[in-house]
Amino acid sequence: MALKTQDSPIIPCVNCPLQHVAGLRPLTENQIQFMAGFKQGELYVAKGAQMLSQGVVSPHLYSVLQGVLFRFKTMEDGRRQIVNFLFPGDMVGLQGAMEDPLQHGVEAITEARVCIFQRERFLELFGTHPRLGFDVAWLAARQETSLDEHLTSVGRRTARERIAWLALFLFLRGRATGLTGRTYLNIALTQAQIADTIGLSIVHTNKTLQALRKANIIEWTADRIGIHDLQAAIEYAKYDLQPESPRPFI
Repeated sequence: MALKTQDSPIIPCVNCPLQHVAGLRPLTENQIQFMAGFKQGELYVAKGAQMLSQGVVSPHLYSVLQGVLFRFKTMEDGRRQIVNFLFPGDMVGLQGAMEDPLQHGVEAITEARVCIFQRERFLELFGTHPRLGFDVAWLAARQETSLDEHLTSVGRRTARERIAWLALFLFLRGRATGLTGRTYLNIALTQAQIADTIGLSIVHTNKTLQALRKANIIEWTADRIGIHDLQAAIEYAKYDLQPESPRPFI
C-alpha cells in the first residue's frame, strides 16, 4: 500500500485503500456514501511529528489511513510512556472526553495520513448508522484490550519476553493491515522508543535486543523487525494469539 505524498489530493471514500486490506472489513456501499459526507478532510503527518499534544482540547477524531503512529503520556519531569500503537484502520482520539483536554499525545513513527472527523457529529453517526456506531465502540474497546495486554507485559514479563512480545504485537498488527511481508515489518522504531514502551533503560533495551538476535528469536534492527520462526517467537514471548475476524474501520 503506497503512501501518498504531502501534496497528494484527498482520497475519496469510494477509492479508500483500506477497502482492500485483508485484515479489515470493507464498508458497504451505503456506508461509503455516508462517510463521503461525514469525512471533513485528511491530515498529513510527517515522520517523527507530533500529531496531537497532551493537555489540548481536540474538536476532531481521526482514522489512520496510512502509516503507523503511537500514543503516549508524558510526566512533568519529561519521562514518557508509550501506551499503544495505531495502525491503518485504527481511530485516534477516542480516549479523550468530548470537551476535556487530551490526557495523551500522538506521534508518527512513519509518514502518516489520517482522515478527519468532527467529534460532535458522532452523535449523528450513531443515530443514522448504528452499525458504524457499534464499530466505533468496538474499536474503542479493542484499544483498551491492547492497553491491558501492554500493561500485563510490562508488569509480568521478563525483559526479553517484553521485547519479543512487543515485536510480535507490531509484526502481527502490520501483517493484518497490509504493511508486513512474510517475515519482516519495515518500521524504524528507535531503541529509546522501545524502552519507553516496555519500561526499560536504553542500555538494558540494547543488551536485550542483542541477546534476542543471537538466540535467533527476534531480529530487530534500526529499520525493521524480522521474525523468521513465528511459532517459536509466540511460545518464547508467551503471546496469547487469538483468532481475529477482519476488524471494522471508519
